Amino acid sequence: MKICSAVEAAARMKPIDTLALPLGPGIPSAFLDALGERDDWRELTVFAALLTHPYRLFTRPGVRLLSGFFGPVERALRAAGHDVRFVPGDFRRFAKIAHGLAPRVMATSVAAAGEGGRMSLSLHAGAMVAELHRCGADPERLLVVEASPRFPRTLGLPPEHPHALEPGEIDLLVHSDCAPRELPDEAPNEVTAAIAEHALRFIPDAATLQTGIGGIPSQLVARLAARPGGDYGVHSEMFTTGLMQLHQAGKVSNRRKGIFEGFSVVTFAMGTRELYDWLEGRDDVRFLPVDVVNDPTTIGRNQRMISLNGALEVDLHGQVVADTIHGAQYSGIGGHEDFVSGAALGDDDRSLLCLPSTSLVDSRRVSRIVRMLAPGSIVTTPRHQVDVIVTEFGAAELGGCTVEERAARLTAIAHPDFRDELAGGREALSR
Repeated sequence: MKICSAVEAAARMKPIDTLALPLGPGIPSAFLDALGERDDWRELTVFAALLTHPYRLFTRPGVRLLSGFFGPVERALRAAGHDVRFVPGDFRRFAKIAHGLAPRVMATSVAAAGEGGRMSLSLHAGAMVAELHRCGADPERLLVVEASPRFPRTLGLPPEHPHALEPGEIDLLVHSDCAPRELPDEAPNEVTAAIAEHALRFIPDAATLQTGIGGIPSQLVARLAARPGGDYGVHSEMFTTGLMQLHQAGKVSNRRKGIFEGFSVVTFAMGTRELYDWLEGRDDVRFLPVDVVNDPTTIGRNQRMISLNGALEVDLHGQVVADTIHGAQYSGIGGHEDFVSGAALGDDDRSLLCLPSTSLVDSRRVSRIVRMLAPGSIVTTPRHQVDVIVTEFGAAELGGCTVEERAARLTAIAHPDFRDELAGGREALSR
């Protein structure tokens, strides 16, 4: 292991090269900034996802970004004409994709060294853990690790999942003072509050929860924290500020999950600075690779598994569009289908897909429940996986329903201004 500056590490990359980075909170910022100062790139291919900052590197000629999940940064870079391309695949499959790419260089953020010099992977396990270890063991490849005391030391489940790198695996160690990017929850409003209220009735005491970021999960978790009951477990792709607050309210015990009991199991965390400080050294939150956390069979082994995810559009068949708008990439597949399908394997499991009933497009209100998807629409989750759709007007339980019953239930939770129009679509389905 050689200790060097970010500039020195960046100089070890070739003008024609390949680089892989973890998703969002695992991205090493000082190293990326140093790479962005170079202007001699001829063909640099970077595999990453959910950039947390508009790094200059991705505006340089000769640099191509292959992204597994778009956020605001990827969308802005693409709109500005830079070479940003989407790689379709759910989060779990990116472990296999990364192995197939076998990039010459890998880089990640870690916490400051702990006992024995081991370095916690901090806020991200995700899809890159196995490939980081392979890279560190291969003398023909280069593993760059950026350590910052502002990243929390978090735990895995050793010995199988240590969630750490050993000093002997690291080729170049960069010390920085970079802090993880913060991601505050969206401000609540009347619509998200109503959706959360309808979703609450599907969550019993001792449920095992999966939630993401945003106004709806934030509202839901706040209500769970405030109401009587609890004894919840957590098995979630993402650990959020809201889930921290549920812990702080004494509502999480993880004692009745049936698997990984005693621990909230996650694969990455994003939220506020308070969340990152709270995670430091916590024994009751464990970070595991995404191929474990997002495995539908593993998800289904949890008792009373309740999955909460979002959607952009749903048709009367129950087909869900969750990551594109009019066929253009907007976000990513992530763990959407894994948790929808995994939370359908047990008799007491439920999968909730939540969305406002309408949105504004060019100042015109349109329904997000539609008769049929427009040509060119890309389905994220097929109709046969879908359990419950929730809007501010109610919850439509679709499992076991006929095509006609599905259409009727979805029409009933659409915005009242669009129900007559959707009723015509229901008639067409019955022919």
